[in-house]
Amino acid sequence: MVKGIIFDMDGVLVDTEWYYQQRRAEFFQRMDFPSPVNSFVGSNEQAIWEALVPDDPEFRQQMLMAYRAYRRLHPVPYQELLNPQVPGLFRALKERGLKTAIASSSYLGGVRKVAEVAGITELVDFMISGEQCAAYKPDPEIYLRAMEALDLTPETALAVEDSPTGITAARRAGLRVYALRPRPELTLDQSAATAVIEQLNDVLEYL
Repeated sequence: MVKGIIFDMDGVLVDTEWYYQQRRAEFFQRMDFPSPVNSFVGSNEQAIWEALVPDDPEFRQQMLMAYRAYRRLHPVPYQELLNPQVPGLFRALKERGLKTAIASSSYLGGVRKVAEVAGITELVDFMISGEQCAAYKPDPEIYLRAMEALDLTPETALAVEDSPTGITAARRAGLRVYALRPRPELTLDQSAATAVIEQLNDVLEYL
């Protein structure tokens, strides 16, 4: 019996993966830096920049600082990117007595901002960021900690993800994972998921 659901944030609750990719591409163009083939969907800041600048830590740090400055000038428009099904889904889950958590590789402030914009802060039982963990996804720690906080087990919980990295993390934690199909512009390998769902509300069919 399902007693709780753990949601990834980027690409699930908000369509930010596409926005992040476009913002990085614009930054790379301004800096005359080669745009990578990898979209880095589901990754984290440290892993992204280590992949982009693998052999020069000093230059990597310079680029990271420059990108953070650029990012501050181009904040994420969460309201525009919010999945419109989020508020209603979280209300429905609360009415059914299910616990909910958001487990994201993004920084905690961003997670809280999304919950605030969606109007679900009071409906979410637990929020955790990868920056609070010893290791980021695909390590299962973030999911293990979310289950512990909600007093859930792999048999009583399920996860909603989109990226291969997130799917792997949830599966390593022993969870069933339902992958939200991404927009057509993003190609993601979701084959390791328990099932692929076309829209967020489809998760209600698996309770």
